[in-house]
Amino acid sequence: MFSLSQEEPCAPSKDPVKYGELVVLGYNGSLPNGDRGRRKSRFALYKRTKANGVKPSTVHILNTPQASKAVNCKGQHSISYTLSRNHTVVVEYSHDKDTDMFQIGRSTENPIDFVVTDTIAGGQEGEETPITQSTISRFACRVVCERNPPFTARIYAAGFDSSKNIFLGEKAAKWKNPDGHMDGLTTNGVLVMHPKGGFTEESKPGVWREISVCGDVYTLRETRSAQTPGKLVENESNILQDGSLVDLCGATLLWRTAEGLFHTPTQKHLEALRQEINAARPQCPVGLNTLAFPSMQRSRALSSLEDKQPWVYLACGHVHGYHNWGHRSEQEPNTQRECPMCRVVGPYVPLWLGCEPAFYVDTGAPTHAFVPCGHVCSEKSVKYWAEIPLPHGTHAFHAACPFCATQLSLTQGCSKLIFQGPVD
Repeated sequence: MFSLSQEEPCAPSKDPVKYGELVVLGYNGSLPNGDRGRRKSRFALYKRTKANGVKPSTVHILNTPQASKAVNCKGQHSISYTLSRNHTVVVEYSHDKDTDMFQIGRSTENPIDFVVTDTIAGGQEGEETPITQSTISRFACRVVCERNPPFTARIYAAGFDSSKNIFLGEKAAKWKNPDGHMDGLTTNGVLVMHPKGGFTEESKPGVWREISVCGDVYTLRETRSAQTPGKLVENESNILQDGSLVDLCGATLLWRTAEGLFHTPTQKHLEALRQEINAARPQCPVGLNTLAFPSMQRSRALSSLEDKQPWVYLACGHVHGYHNWGHRSEQEPNTQRECPMCRVVGPYVPLWLGCEPAFYVDTGAPTHAFVPCGHVCSEKSVKYWAEIPLPHGTHAFHAACPFCATQLSLTQGCSKLIFQGPVD
């Protein structure tokens, strides 16, 4: 039932060490138009054949733009902190044989391992939906994994560009720490939340923090792009744990460790649960026609509705087939519908199975739906995500469905499904 590889199709041969996976919230197992190359809904981090990590080495204090340019052109990784037009601190980075580095961002240039673009809530518009102006940085962050057990993964704000540089201009938040080393924040920041108790049904939300370019942990700024940093949080670290969330201001990523993935349901397990529900032949209590959840593939794509598609009255949880009556509003016919079973009025939506195994905290049956989108998964998984405040825009936080990023209802984040069995 469980599989360490999580059926990762791109996994190299000979069982290499898997550090973990980054999974983008808001996608139900794949991007709407399919995963393509480095642009996909989940990215597995494997031990590289040859280490490519870097660590700080020489520090240069430069007083002319020309001198700064000369250092940056040496071909080594470096981070430049521009304090004023004629004052720049450049920290050179040297090769680190003990770590592997993976870079995430909006850019499609070669240094980026995992290309991430803005998530569209609802998931139906498709990845080609134009974003007027993306808030995700081109070189947003980097994850550095230790090549030796326990394979610790750490996250840092900003990624090295094609010239192997990270450049923090005059307007970026930056400072010199008491021990003398420079540090800074990216424009919209990289936020991290470590759940209390790992990624299990007993877990509770942690506190959102901001990660600096050098990996220190800070309280959030007053606004997302304010130039004044928050306060240093000395007793917390940038080490990712199973269930850690990373927000790039436009997309939120879930980190799952290899061990954590071992305990999640596989695609085969989710398919078996789907077939088990359908085999029970749930019926529409009004039309008495048999209902059936669409295949996993159709659920991923949110393709056209099927005749046997289950629909639910979210206010009460009664599952029906589709019928075109009971409207309380002509403008938005499915927002106010009266359930024929109990007369409760509320949204009436089709049900779709949650197909991304990494979002499940257990292997329970799909008995609950998120409100108002209608994605279905286990009770413990629904209740876990309903309590997680996710960054929204540049200053707001709200709970959202992990399968489509739709904001959950403030009054009712989930609904227990009530199926009627066959009458024969």
